[in-house]
Amino acid sequence: MQTGINRLEIKDFNLYYHRTKALEDISMMIPEKKVTAIIGPSGCGKSTLLRSINRMNEMIDGVTVEGQVLLDGEDIYQQDIDVVELRRKVGMVFQRPNPFPKSIFENVAFGVRMGDNVPAKQKLEEVVERSLKEAAIWDEVKDRLHRSAMELSGGQQQRICIARALAVEPEVILMDEPASALDPIATAKIEELIFRLKEKYTIVIVTHNMQQAARVSDFTAFLMLGKLVEFGPTEKMMTNPGSKLTEDYITGRFG
Repeated sequence: MQTGINRLEIKDFNLYYHRTKALEDISMMIPEKKVTAIIGPSGCGKSTLLRSINRMNEMIDGVTVEGQVLLDGEDIYQQDIDVVELRRKVGMVFQRPNPFPKSIFENVAFGVRMGDNVPAKQKLEEVVERSLKEAAIWDEVKDRLHRSAMELSGGQQQRICIARALAVEPEVILMDEPASALDPIATAKIEELIFRLKEKYTIVIVTHNMQQAARVSDFTAFLMLGKLVEFGPTEKMMTNPGSKLTEDYITGRFG
């Protein structure tokens, strides 16, 4: 049984690439200040579902949707929704680190500068420092804020990208396999960071790594061929899944 407030609700959601149905009748509640993992074999619709939560799929030609995605009770697919504002509330961290070819400072400040009310220099400096501290990388970069982010290691670049997402004070953070391109040490730092961030943010993470899902998430959704097979507390799903299909996937019989 889920507890707490549901920040996000997906209701009877279908998504099509032209005539191909990629997601079919997805319904799930995503609780506030928890980590929800989306797992499943390659091509099952994990990233498609994740990108539906901030309408990033609309950047692909031929995508149509049915159903609802509710953020704090409001359907994000209503015609009058400001998509730019939506993506400030629902931040995104991608599979591979994607810092801009700018300084560390300007990477983190980028989204804030794009807003309507750009803060004064001192306030902007405070935002950048707060975001870098939240992303657990301030101590590593505080003496080189005006050097290129491209000089950093892959793991550091990914934490800079997380800081960039945090700078605009989102409500929800989406992470699409955020550690899959990183080495084990950098992966461990990202996982520790996710664990800390859920104190303040609602996090949805796509991962192909079953052990990672078990370590970082409170709830897990298992997708297969665009359908939601099972959703529930991670601990229960990993130890006592309700579906034979889920059990077969978790135990490595396929996927």
